[in-house]
Amino acid sequence: MSERELRERIAMHGRSLFDRGLTAGSSGNISVRLPDGMLITPTNSCLGRLDPDRITKLDNVGNVVAGDKPSKEAFLHHSMYQSRPDEQAIVHLHSTHSVAVSCLAGIDESNVLPPITAYYVMRVGTLPLVPYYPPGDAELAGAVEKAAKLSHAVLLSNHGPVVAGGDLDKAVNATEELEETAKLFLMLRHEPTRFLTPQQVQDLAK
Repeated sequence: MSERELRERIAMHGRSLFDRGLTAGSSGNISVRLPDGMLITPTNSCLGRLDPDRITKLDNVGNVVAGDKPSKEAFLHHSMYQSRPDEQAIVHLHSTHSVAVSCLAGIDESNVLPPITAYYVMRVGTLPLVPYYPPGDAELAGAVEKAAKLSHAVLLSNHGPVVAGGDLDKAVNATEELEETAKLFLMLRHEPTRFLTPQQVQDLAK
C-alpha cells in the first residue's frame, strides 16, 4: 500500500473501533511501520475523527517528518517494533474489558487469559502482563520491549493492550479478539469452565 492508502486505512479502522465503543475520548493509538519510519495517530486525537493528512509521520529516530505532534505513547510502538521486526502495525487501546482484566489481582502474569476459544489462540496466543508504570514513564518502554520478545500482544497493568500484527488488519483483528476474550473471561470467571486442552492449543499452532 502507498503511504496515502495507509493513512486512510488508519483513519478507517480508528473510526470503526471508536464507533463500536472499543475506545473512548482521545484514548488509544494506532501505528503502521514504514521503510523510513512510521505513521502514528497524533496526540490527543479521537480515533473516531482522524484526518488522514494530519496523522503523524516519524522517521526512524523519532523525528516528526509530517503531520501533527505524535501520540505521547509513540515510545510504546517504537519499543514493540524493536522487539518484533517482522510486525508492520500496532494497535493500543484502553478497551473496557481488557483494562478490567489488567486490574485483577491473582492473574497469571506470564499469560493473562486462558485458551477459551480457538480464534483467541490463533490470533493472540500468549498475553504477558507488563507491570504498572505511570503514563509517560520511560521505564515502560523497556518493560514493553522485554515482554514483546515473548508475544506480539501484551497487556499493560491498569492500562490496556498493545497488539502488533503483520499488517494493520491483522493487528486490529487480534485486538478485537483479545477484547472479546477478556469479556468472556470476566463473564465465566466464577463459573466452571472448559478451556481448550494443551493438546488442542498445540494442534492450532500446526
